[in-house]
Amino acid sequence: MQDTIILVELPWGRNKDPRIPLGHASLLASLNINTSCNIFSIVECINDDDFSIDRIFDRIFKLLQTKKNISTIGFGVYVWSEDTIQQLISRIRESGFRGKIVLGGPQISYCGPTLEENYPQADIFVRGYGEIALASIINHQEKIVLQGVHYAGDVDLFEQTQVDLEILPSPWLTNVIDINNQIFIRWESQRGCPFKCGFCQHKEAGARLVKKWFDTSRIQSEIEYFCQQKVQDIAILDPIFNSDQRANNVLQHFIDNDYTGRLSIQCRAEMMNDDFIEKASKLNVRLEFGLQTIHNSEGKAVNRNNNISKVETVLKKVAENEIDYEITLIFGLPKQTLASFQQTVEWCLIRKVPVIKAFPLMLLRGTEVEKRKGEWGLVESEDSMAVVLESNTFSKDDWKIMSQISEALKATEGNHPDNIEQLLDNSKTMKVDMNNYRPQLSSANYRNYP
Repeated sequence: MQDTIILVELPWGRNKDPRIPLGHASLLASLNINTSCNIFSIVECINDDDFSIDRIFDRIFKLLQTKKNISTIGFGVYVWSEDTIQQLISRIRESGFRGKIVLGGPQISYCGPTLEENYPQADIFVRGYGEIALASIINHQEKIVLQGVHYAGDVDLFEQTQVDLEILPSPWLTNVIDINNQIFIRWESQRGCPFKCGFCQHKEAGARLVKKWFDTSRIQSEIEYFCQQKVQDIAILDPIFNSDQRANNVLQHFIDNDYTGRLSIQCRAEMMNDDFIEKASKLNVRLEFGLQTIHNSEGKAVNRNNNISKVETVLKKVAENEIDYEITLIFGLPKQTLASFQQTVEWCLIRKVPVIKAFPLMLLRGTEVEKRKGEWGLVESEDSMAVVLESNTFSKDDWKIMSQISEALKATEGNHPDNIEQLLDNSKTMKVDMNNYRPQLSSANYRNYP
């Protein structure tokens, strides 16, 4: 009898998101190709208005009662779902399940020596990308020796898995993701990042990738498929899309297939070249530049140094070519002050940046900023998706004003004031709501998939 596994994902959803997250779909595609097991997928948005941990447990418990050959239950663990998954695991064990519980995701990948303490009832932990590792675990009843796979009770080597992206099956081309009548999708052509920003987890990913780009033929076939299916809005998840010349080739393939929909692309301004700009100008593109700050001291603290002169030159070229773009900033950075944050915002306003977005700093597990938070006196809010509220250089009152500025930028998106004084006037009436910094989901459209 074939083994059966349950794979659970509790994403923080957005209203227009596809019915199944891309990372979860990639795991399913790999399991379908590399194992002979039966798979039950449970996906429910944790920020759904009627999300219920009882409903999730009931679905799992029903499967355990009706499918006697369930050998493994796997969870992807994120900052927003960690508490919920800890409760689910306890209830699953209390129900009598004695099979393998496997955990992966960022909260596992970047956890230090407290991994087993955090999850005392889990059996196996996967640090890093899980497509190949999870398939190997399922295919072997006994313990396996595989980089990045840690068994509870064994010596923890704190390793990350290695993955060759060129051998991974496409969740699109294997029909794991059904995009029939799906207007918006999230897509990736590569993983990892060449930079090592202290607030970001992507810096770890590049080192464990044998090849960071997906196979060229796969990328081209996926683009052709999206065009055939008339997908109108594609958010490219690559941390730095233009980190390699191949990004230009990807844009060219969209051009060759007469793609007319929107492409949202995360780019590094200093790496922008004229060929990329020329190709982007032929498409409906929004470039997203993560500037974070204009100040060297703040950038140095988080290992995110900007060449501001070059950034300014690139922004002018982008504007001249009538390419839509936005700049994102972070408030709550180490060494940041209220005045320095206002100066960064003003720099953007003066240069007529069409869309400016500002987000609070989060201390993501395993990042350099999280490890050094005591050095800068970083104090977080007390919830599962905590943000930095205070430091040695700004007070909680300062943070509130920065947050109000962020809200004013949101309210004036596409029509920002010309100067910081006008923006500050607008900001005084803004209410500070922590949920405003989180992706919102107002409906239950994407529950219970598949």
